Amino acid sequence: MHKEFLMGNAAIARGAIAAGLDLVSGYPGTPSTEVLETTAKVNDGSIYVEWSVNEKAALELGAGAAYSGARAMVTMKQVGLNVASDPLMSLAYIGVKGGMVIMVADDPGPISSQTEQDTRHFASFSKLPCFDPSSVQEAYDMIQDAFEYSEKYHTPVLFRPTTRVCHGYASIEVKDEDEYKVNKPEGFVKDSSKWVIFPRLSYNAHMHIEERNAELSEVLSGYERNFIVPAKDSSCRRGIATHGISYTYVMEALRDKPAPAVFKVSTPFPFPEQAAVKFLEGLDEVLCVEELDPVIERELTYICGKYHLGTRILGKLTHNIKTAGENTCGTVAVSIAGFMGWEVPETAETEAPPALPVRPPVLCAGCPHRASFFAVKEAMKGKKSVFCGDIGCYTLGNAMPLDMVDTCLCMGAGVNITQGIGKIEPDTNCFAFVGDSTFFASAITGAVNAVYNQANMTLVVLDNSTTAMTGHQPHPGTGRTMMGQVVDKVSIQDVLRGVGVKTVETVDPLDLKTAVETVKRVAAEDGVKAIIFKSPCAVLIKSGKPAVIDPDKCTNCKRCIKALGCPGIVMRDGRPAIENSLCTGCGLCSQVCPFNAIGGAGNAE
Repeated sequence: MHKEFLMGNAAIARGAIAAGLDLVSGYPGTPSTEVLETTAKVNDGSIYVEWSVNEKAALELGAGAAYSGARAMVTMKQVGLNVASDPLMSLAYIGVKGGMVIMVADDPGPISSQTEQDTRHFASFSKLPCFDPSSVQEAYDMIQDAFEYSEKYHTPVLFRPTTRVCHGYASIEVKDEDEYKVNKPEGFVKDSSKWVIFPRLSYNAHMHIEERNAELSEVLSGYERNFIVPAKDSSCRRGIATHGISYTYVMEALRDKPAPAVFKVSTPFPFPEQAAVKFLEGLDEVLCVEELDPVIERELTYICGKYHLGTRILGKLTHNIKTAGENTCGTVAVSIAGFMGWEVPETAETEAPPALPVRPPVLCAGCPHRASFFAVKEAMKGKKSVFCGDIGCYTLGNAMPLDMVDTCLCMGAGVNITQGIGKIEPDTNCFAFVGDSTFFASAITGAVNAVYNQANMTLVVLDNSTTAMTGHQPHPGTGRTMMGQVVDKVSIQDVLRGVGVKTVETVDPLDLKTAVETVKRVAAEDGVKAIIFKSPCAVLIKSGKPAVIDPDKCTNCKRCIKALGCPGIVMRDGRPAIENSLCTGCGLCSQVCPFNAIGGAGNAE
């Protein structure tokens, strides 16, 4: 063993490798992304690593590997589990031969997600065991436990870190390479009575799952990471039940205090029932400190009823813990102080912090999506139009002054929402914006649906040749894989033509005049048509010569600022000015200025 300073996600990857990992697949999404990327970075070539086209594909690939006796890990964020839920529910019935861990990172806050979805519910819904680490060190250790339980009980398991564990850093104990487990997959053994799901098999599997989970509840009651910290005062009749990063906050709040008993729940499903009964006996009140949903609180309430215990259970349902958002050391300290009748600590977050500078999310300077949105806006000026967006950097097109995202639900949804609006309002010019990565992940079926059901809409693919929002990962259109292979690019234009879209035009959005003319012409056609705005992400290219504003020509009309909202154009001394440290020389502002006052811009070769 030796010590290393690691991010939580890196620790998870390293722990999986130490557990004998053979394959990892996933789809990028904060806060999970670095797990797969770390695995690829430290891979000696013995582990297959793949960014799959979406989470469903990743989970099914991982299942195939686990059917063959491999140890497989699948990575995603919490909303990605929705995409993977179809195979997940059936895979729970089929089971696996090798170890299979589904690493799902939850995002309390939410910090970078659409929802505050709690994966612990998916564990009970799918009847799969769930592991919930509380620190970087425990994440490293616990994922190795997760593989062992998975393989022993022939079931996939969920591994559920949250943002503060995923992105926290710590100096932790890690294994030397000679301590790593070496897994030798047996290979796939044909057995249709096991691997082919039929109603009779499912019935028998369901019976087995219920028996297994009852056994696991007993076993996990003795699991070393489900434990009780005894009260410092043996006469104290109050307790705290907690989990994950909240356990760390609880122990920080109880430092140097006459602390009550603490029950740490590391496996929320199957719930360690007997350990919970042992904890509850002799307690009058228990405060459940947890993030997202009252999972522990409901379990303890149920156990109190089942075992006729008089313990009063408090938490989110009783409004002793806030019902949404992240916990912090301060909020937890305040909640515990109120529960215990202590004076609220001075360091606790009892007052709102000082106001920070307003920094609204905005498209980067030189982002081609700004030009794409502006071109469509100019082309549709004065016409009844609706602009359905999607998940990605381009969601920021909703901000003023662009104001070009009217809806955003989930990945790929904009293509179908557009069709629904068009069926009800046929006189509306319906546009669906989707990025290149999201197109491959979840928008292709929407395009097929539009063609088949004779929609009247314009699909706009914003192709910047990367998965920009989550850190510039490759996708099928980039011609690169996570294993470093150079492969044939999957052409978005060919895919669209292949599913029956007859008009597909590709244009550089930074050529504003051509872009506007293209939108006007294509949008006027009937049926399903597509425009691919193709220009690389500004972060990935070498910036060109910054723009220059000619003070003699500038009339201070501020159209460059009011129309585009580019952070590369700022106000200085009451007049527009170029921020040279941000300007990429894309040239869009020079095409927008009605007085030709902006020039000098030029993209690098």
